[in-house]
Amino acid sequence: MPNQAINNLKATLKNLVTVTALSVIATITATTAMALPSDAKKPIKLSADRATYKESTGVTTYSGNVIISQGTLKINADSITLNLSKKRSINTAIAKGRPARMEQVITKAKGKAKGQANSIEYNNITGIITLTGNAKLTQNGASFAGNKIRYSLKEGDVEALGGKRQRVELIFPPNELSNPTSVK
Repeated sequence: MPNQAINNLKATLKNLVTVTALSVIATITATTAMALPSDAKKPIKLSADRATYKESTGVTTYSGNVIISQGTLKINADSITLNLSKKRSINTAIAKGRPARMEQVITKAKGKAKGQANSIEYNNITGIITLTGNAKLTQNGASFAGNKIRYSLKEGDVEALGGKRQRVELIFPPNELSNPTSVK
């Protein structure tokens, strides 16, 4: 596999996973770390069938057809749980669904990134995002899929694991430079 293709996939994966984690956290906490600058200026809309907060444990849960949007960011999940520290900063954010889905326009040039998994967990302490259960990340024709995908925001390392019936799958779009449309 060419090094350029691997580097392109890593960059795509890093963008998508970073957007997924930061978007969930930023949207829920009203912190703005969005891909498009205009997204940060849009109102955050959250709807769910139920919302609970437990002061004693620092756990906030949104459940029942949870929909979060802000600009081009859209997150759909059956539930989203935030575990807060005593200082009310986020330790972990977990979106669960069948599957939990997110999408957002990264930039006009890079287009829309999409991610989905049965569970998407962001650990703010370790900086690791874990997509578990039929995990898939896509952007610009490239995709990365497996039973579990772990990505370290701090190190840039990616680990994909297959399952009993699912292998890791990578799809690379054709390189435009190596695939000319006309021959002279």
